[in-house]
Amino acid sequence: MKFVDEAKIYVKAGHGGKGCVSFRREKFIPHGGPDGGDGGKGGDVIFRAAKSHHTLLDLKYQQHQIAKSGSHGSGNNRTGASADDLEVVLPVGTIIKDFETGEILADLSELNQTFIVAKGGIGGKGNAHFTSSTHQTPRFAQDGMEGDELCLKLELKLLADCGIVGFPNAGKSTFISRVSAAKPKIADYPFTTLTPHLGVVKYSDSKSFVLADIPGLISGAHEGLGMGIQFLKHVERTSVLLHLIDISEAANNNAWANFTAINKELAHYNPQMMGKKQIVALNKIDLPFVKERVKKEVALFKKKGIILHPFSAVTGEGTKEILNKIITILSQAENESSNE
Repeated sequence: MKFVDEAKIYVKAGHGGKGCVSFRREKFIPHGGPDGGDGGKGGDVIFRAAKSHHTLLDLKYQQHQIAKSGSHGSGNNRTGASADDLEVVLPVGTIIKDFETGEILADLSELNQTFIVAKGGIGGKGNAHFTSSTHQTPRFAQDGMEGDELCLKLELKLLADCGIVGFPNAGKSTFISRVSAAKPKIADYPFTTLTPHLGVVKYSDSKSFVLADIPGLISGAHEGLGMGIQFLKHVERTSVLLHLIDISEAANNNAWANFTAINKELAHYNPQMMGKKQIVALNKIDLPFVKERVKKEVALFKKKGIILHPFSAVTGEGTKEILNKIITILSQAENESSNE
């Protein structure tokens, strides 16, 4: 399935039905008077967040979402039927913006959260409403009100507890495939990961957390180089970042330079990203070249005030310690939010 995280759509709520101009005409009742009924209400356009959708692909090809109009009123004071609301299902984490102004109208960050994006028009009143002592035979009724219509921009930001960042081939996909049931494509060439992946990590019978693996960043990503920058919005909501470093290749064998380069790209994208807690981990310690340099790299990062966690996503060595660290930070964040 193609991953689509942005879409432009047009929504239009239903018009209200017209009020009816009618007069009661029955045998032996020569002056029955007006009995025109009201028009029915137009349908609303409602967005609902659901687990069943993980992408905006459907709306990419169904860009017009139009609710039905209410039925017109009829004689004998019969009100027209109101139209059914149009429900549009979106992935959890979708942000709804006005396309023209960029104003955020809603953020569907919770399961089954709903938002009425366009309200249907009210039905017009029939001529029975306009009878008075001075005007007993009104020959007019109201038209129904028009429903709301607007162009929207939808942006999907995946909801994850921990986001994995790093250069291409740092082992992000291998790590998420080891600790969760996610099965991302893995190969030894740049940009194996072309779309974000989510993996659920269970660490007790009742608790779990969600990992997000995004395409690798490269230097200059904030200027449009590479592809990872367009997916960084998917780790904006995370509580913690897992920063993976790989020094197994000659071109990128400076761990500190790798660390600072990625953080530079994060800061250019959104300065607030630098306020997130980071777990920094050195991957591929199963390789002889990396294993020889582990102590030196750990000492260097320690001087900078950062704990470096050596591990191997292939063998699993050190992954338990990283998961425990993630769990600790997530638990602290949960306690802080519950105390607010």
